[in-house]
Amino acid sequence: MVHVHGHIVDPSRSNRLIGAGPRSRGRVVAVSPSKILLSTTSVYPEASTSAFELAASLGYDGVELMIGVDTLSTDIEAIAKLSEYHGVAVPSVHAPTLLLTQTTWGGDPWDRLRRSGEAAHRLGADTVVVHPPFRWQRDYGAGFVEGIRALNREFRVTFAVENMFPWRTPAGNIPAYLPGWDPTGYDYDHLTLDLSHAATSQRQSLDLIEAWGDRLAHVHFTDGRGSLKDEHLLPGEGNQQAWQVLGELVRRNFHGHIVLEVSTRRARSRYEREELLRRCLEDIRACLRGEAVAR
Repeated sequence: MVHVHGHIVDPSRSNRLIGAGPRSRGRVVAVSPSKILLSTTSVYPEASTSAFELAASLGYDGVELMIGVDTLSTDIEAIAKLSEYHGVAVPSVHAPTLLLTQTTWGGDPWDRLRRSGEAAHRLGADTVVVHPPFRWQRDYGAGFVEGIRALNREFRVTFAVENMFPWRTPAGNIPAYLPGWDPTGYDYDHLTLDLSHAATSQRQSLDLIEAWGDRLAHVHFTDGRGSLKDEHLLPGEGNQQAWQVLGELVRRNFHGHIVLEVSTRRARSRYEREELLRRCLEDIRACLRGEAVAR
């Protein structure tokens, strides 16, 4: 046993504080070691600068940078200065693999991923989030699984492939990704769980956590109701049992980052946006401590 900040810590159970923290029927409840990050997309239509400002003022553990969401996000040196100025870390970056960021950093998708890995190194990030190729990117898609494994070896950061969804229309589903929108059956080392994407694909996030096991490396914490569009609702507003998902992550001693990636376009002012993000952070922290959150 050793003393850390006035608490007794058992090194063999490093995610628990003995004599401190939430209790249930006389036993200490595990507290998640995960960092809680704010995605730069969560402040849209405000710019990436606002994400750093709000993360600093609200007390998030850092931000996830969506590369290509605005001009500033592609200037990694400027982002590094912004991070230093606000004292806000960038533990993860999202590669420019969205439909609207396909022209970011040129036309070669592998070059974009390598530059994302370089950006992660520059910013001190340990995770790069990647979407699978679009169906029309045939050559890129053909070697994607092997290529991601090679990037993990080359950069020694976690390239974590995100679950996506079929493009759903009233006329039927369009399989828009290669080798597929559901990464479960492919030989990826690391995966990112997005709760809104799970809802759009009409899956349950708890089922994906069970299926993926220790391949789950990163979480985009949000929600969805299973509509035709990717909604990115606030946690608890959809059908993904978001708070139960966090409880399951704690139970599994999950160490990856938990990124709040939600739409706050409903906010009519900066104050309203700040309050939405503040309440989400408070609820996430409470849930990770084992406390009840209003569902």
